[in-house]
Amino acid sequence: MSIKETQVNKPLQSTETVVPLRPHKKPDKPAALTHTPAAPAKHVDKVLSCRYELKYRIRETKARAIAQYIQSYIEPDSYSRKCPDLEYPISSLYFDSEELHLCHETLNKKANRFKLRVRCYDDNPESPCFVEIKRRVNSVILKDRARLPKNLLDRVIMDYYVPNTLYKKDQDVLRQFQLYLYSLQAHPIVMVRYRRQAFEDDSSNRVRITFDRNLCYRPPQGTLLTTGGPGWQEVPMDFTVLEIKFTKNYPLWLNDLIKVFDLKQTAMSKYASSVKQSCAMGYCGPACRIGV
Repeated sequence: MSIKETQVNKPLQSTETVVPLRPHKKPDKPAALTHTPAAPAKHVDKVLSCRYELKYRIRETKARAIAQYIQSYIEPDSYSRKCPDLEYPISSLYFDSEELHLCHETLNKKANRFKLRVRCYDDNPESPCFVEIKRRVNSVILKDRARLPKNLLDRVIMDYYVPNTLYKKDQDVLRQFQLYLYSLQAHPIVMVRYRRQAFEDDSSNRVRITFDRNLCYRPPQGTLLTTGGPGWQEVPMDFTVLEIKFTKNYPLWLNDLIKVFDLKQTAMSKYASSVKQSCAMGYCGPACRIGV
């Protein structure tokens, strides 16, 4: 399956002063990468860890019509069901090298690439965060993620600590994430937030459809994760991001959906778009700046 890609929108320009980004101190190679403590048995994570992912930029009127159409086939996900408007916030802290190696790979449409991020869904300190490695191998998306208490995130990132109280699967993901951090000398680059409306089913051929709106970013403050607070800047978008994700065969009703609504596949990286806007507004350091 080939996926058409287009460049992200060119962000607005600004004359604000550049604020350099400062990476955290690179520690010794983490011992956690070679040590496996005892851990609970594997737990069930409903994330689509291996899938196809199609993206579309659509007008809001079409997004609302599609959302109504698909509810004959799939239901709101567990997060959406908790919200009166079926929309919930997602905030992700992205990590990259000082030269924005991972961002450049996305902008250059490298076939095999990955992103490093930590995600949260609210500001409750008792809620978990999720450490994620999202890989693209040609047209296939592979996602590994570890569920982690928020109060341990700083130690995991700064000290390469791996809690032995976590499930073994989560420990393995944390070690891989830390290895990438070490190899790239990566550090927090930008925090990205948007609102998501999501629908999915639980059949053997899992389908998940999401609508993402109100994309914002803010400069990072260490490993702080938040969906609220001050300092958020809007990324100008005159469209809604529609994503269709499925695991096996392409369902026939999805084919009908694309034909009925005349959907044209494109590319949209929230991370790359936020970095470009951040650079245009003067928040990226000189070593990090990309063409805007």
